[in-house]
Amino acid sequence: MTTKVAIVYHSGYGHTAVLADKVAQGVRDAGQTPVLLQIENAAQDFKPILDAITEADAVVFGAPTYMGDVSGVFKVFADATSAVFFTGGWKDKLAAGFTNSHSFAGDKGHALNSLTILAAQHGMNWINLGVAPPAVTAAERGPETINRVGSFVGVAAQSDNASPEITPPAGDRETARLLGVRVAEAAVRWTRGAQPALSDAA
Repeated sequence: MTTKVAIVYHSGYGHTAVLADKVAQGVRDAGQTPVLLQIENAAQDFKPILDAITEADAVVFGAPTYMGDVSGVFKVFADATSAVFFTGGWKDKLAAGFTNSHSFAGDKGHALNSLTILAAQHGMNWINLGVAPPAVTAAERGPETINRVGSFVGVAAQSDNASPEITPPAGDRETARLLGVRVAEAAVRWTRGAQPALSDAA
């Protein structure tokens, strides 16, 4: 039985969806099962998404950064998770996050902080990116560079005003894939540790 990692995201123009797909690829590369859950709009019924997160072993939250924070649609979803908050249903679940904006800064750190606070409100355990910033000068950090903006809390990607087929670039996509691998591997260790020891089960 494989470990399930829910990937819950909103994407306004398709660029954040590209990252979600890459996180899912990383989960699969680690031999585990990704569950992609797209937030379509603020008026939808969020219960199926909430239930899928509850059933998963870990969750990765994703949202574009608009005006220095997560998108309004994602925030409506975050508020809807209060239905789970009052039951403690996600306590001790693993969580991680990714975001994307047009500029290299764009206050993406604030958006990632919003995701970490959402996880903390639920008593979840945050998994950071775990990828060192590139050991080259900023001028040498091209589109193929992994973690080119030097983020630690989660994936902070950058997309131009162009088709999601070509942006975000390869380095950001690979950074998202590596996050998927990291979360999946952590979830395997976490769920294995929660199981009774063989001596206890005998």
